[in-house]
Amino acid sequence: MADRPMRYAVLLTHGAEQDLESIYDYIREFDGPEQADHVLERLLEVVEGLVEFPDRGSYPKELAALGIKDHRQVVFKPYRVIYRVLDDRVVIYLIVDGRRDMQSLLARRLLGI
Repeated sequence: MADRPMRYAVLLTHGAEQDLESIYDYIREFDGPEQADHVLERLLEVVEGLVEFPDRGSYPKELAALGIKDHRQVVFKPYRVIYRVLDDRVVIYLIVDGRRDMQSLLARRLLGI
């Protein structure tokens, strides 16, 4: 019998939950509920993909430039899902539009600067 891949628990921080709500509300207001539902479903699919393959994400270039390689990201353009793998858990810290000022956002939300 083949070994089954390890499954990770995926957890969203309060900030990441608020990010999802803000994205949904913005798209609903400006592009309509169908588009908001579509984007939310796709983002949740990206998040669910981390259950079995959390190491597939790349290092956010803004953090890698500082020598920080404990966070990863997966993308559903233009949105970036920033997370860490901690033992058997994947903790999602941010779900944001990648066109934002990522340097200051990451510094504020992840590094507390």
